[in-house]
Amino acid sequence: MRPSLLPEDLRIRLIVVFLAVCIFSQLQSLETAFFAFIGSLILGATERIERSLWRRLMHVEGFVLLIFITMPFLIPGPSLFSIGPLQASLEGVARAALIGCKVSASVLLLMVFLGPIEPIRLGAALYALKLPESLVRLFVMTVRYVSVIRMEATRLHKAMRARAFQPGTNRHTYTSYGNLIGMLLVRSLDRAHRVENAMLCRGYNGRYPYAELSAPKPMDWFSGSILMALALGILLMDKIPF
Repeated sequence: MRPSLLPEDLRIRLIVVFLAVCIFSQLQSLETAFFAFIGSLILGATERIERSLWRRLMHVEGFVLLIFITMPFLIPGPSLFSIGPLQASLEGVARAALIGCKVSASVLLLMVFLGPIEPIRLGAALYALKLPESLVRLFVMTVRYVSVIRMEATRLHKAMRARAFQPGTNRHTYTSYGNLIGMLLVRSLDRAHRVENAMLCRGYNGRYPYAELSAPKPMDWFSGSILMALALGILLMDKIPF
């Protein structure tokens, strides 16, 4: 098996990635934020994360692109270029690049650390970190059934297309999508009742029987400390000019 730079213990992973994302959110220098993004990118390439996770990053980059389109025209500063009456400022472009680097680095780090982990294992780690059990249960159930609801929405949309539905900017389209959302809510509620009854039949008493986690290994502490030291080093580079 190929060795990994990440801790195997999920509790240490959660702590490290939470602190690292908090550190990335405090970066003020574009150069440091770009360095953090490149470091997260190298870590993702080293860990060889799944292709589907890279596609998720592309969805985030669509949000970043929207920031690049709008922010340069909203922040005053020296003019970089103009489009009609709108003027894009250099300060706005720099601010958009800073936010884009921080968001991309944080999301990429989350995907590298937690992307391949099953929700039930992640829930057990969160519960072991003394998070409220009701919050952990809500998280696990949400992650588990988001894909189920998405599949149900896809089936309903295919049924609409099979009946020659063509979307447009008219009342019929708005009514059809309203009916789609309403039917999705009704079917989701019906599925929730079925899932609850199935869980009660299996002895569910309001708490998940999370498995006991073994103590972290020394290698987990070592790799977690190294990654945390790198994140703190990035913060130090940002706060102390060289």
